[in-house]
Amino acid sequence: MGRWIEEFPGNMTWSNATLICKGMAPYGCVAMGEIDEVCERLRERQSEPDAFREEWERMAMRLEQRADAAEAAGHRMTAGNFYLRAGMYYFTAERFVEPGEQKRELGRRSLDCQGKGLLRRYPNIERVEVPYEGGSLPAWFMKAPGVTGPAPTVVVFDGMDNCKEMSVLFNGLEFAARGFHTLAIDGPGQGESLRLRDLAARHDYEVPGRAAYDWVAARPDVDRSKVVVMGYSFGGYYAGRVAAFDQRYAAGVAFGALHWDLHAWQLEIKRRQDADPKSTPQSAFHFRWVMGTDALDAAIEKARGFSLAEVAKDITMPFLIVHGEKDKVVPVASAHKVFEAIGSTRKHLKVFTEDEGGTYHVQLDNRQLGVDYIADWIADTLAGKR
Repeated sequence: MGRWIEEFPGNMTWSNATLICKGMAPYGCVAMGEIDEVCERLRERQSEPDAFREEWERMAMRLEQRADAAEAAGHRMTAGNFYLRAGMYYFTAERFVEPGEQKRELGRRSLDCQGKGLLRRYPNIERVEVPYEGGSLPAWFMKAPGVTGPAPTVVVFDGMDNCKEMSVLFNGLEFAARGFHTLAIDGPGQGESLRLRDLAARHDYEVPGRAAYDWVAARPDVDRSKVVVMGYSFGGYYAGRVAAFDQRYAAGVAFGALHWDLHAWQLEIKRRQDADPKSTPQSAFHFRWVMGTDALDAAIEKARGFSLAEVAKDITMPFLIVHGEKDKVVPVASAHKVFEAIGSTRKHLKVFTEDEGGTYHVQLDNRQLGVDYIADWIADTLAGKR
């Protein structure tokens, strides 16, 4: 594993969080020089509990001030770039802050800056609300430029520690270039829905999945017969669940295969954390926060419902799983288990190898490889070539 992937040797928690940030570099919302500056300071502070938050927040605040200055000078596009990077660094700073007012405020500042950046940089994007159980789910809708008439659309749900502002960039930009619209949505337990609306994760993700389909299908610029559901990392489970229960979607994609058995997976993470808190990609509290409980045991018990073991057979639409051979977050064996259980005769598993690159979790070491493969598969599947 290269040094740039394992930024803090022996500290997978910080290394994985930093890699998630680095993985956004191709999309203009982080800068490697700024990340390196933060990491150089953090290297000497790994024993300090507040260091991770302090250093990333310091960089975010600096860039937000520069964004405000550029905006005041009438340089909106430049301001947009600064806001995007500030927002991503605030999001990274928030990662290991325990649930509470400080975490909520960092989340709010992250979302505010990222939103300002997106709206300034991308005229083909709009902020939307998807009706859901008497309220709504926040989302971004990115249109494919130059497309006339109803177009294929990809509904993208996040991972456990990501947000719609990230997925609309690393998925939406590529999909837009290929003529697809993208609805990047924070479902329950994700992004803004968790941080500012206190919506915890739920195992029956067909409910938000149906809400998302209803919303896009009502738009005149969407081809309702060509709507694809996709989720990455933890969202791989959500995409599988939606595909099993809502046949209105034309196809499904798990960008990282989760979950065959979330309960067993979280028990193993707990065991590893008890032995060495720095040995896992999660903090000790992150999972229970996502599950909406203060008690880890209660969160792990709730995880029993998050399994594709009994429902994978009901996935009958075309379905793609993309995974990395050396994934240290979710072992590649999970991808094979889910693939074998899927009932569709039009299923496909792509495992990226070391020779190809993109072998880390959700292709964080070379994400464009995974996104290109997915985009090609969607285009071929909707055209009836697969």
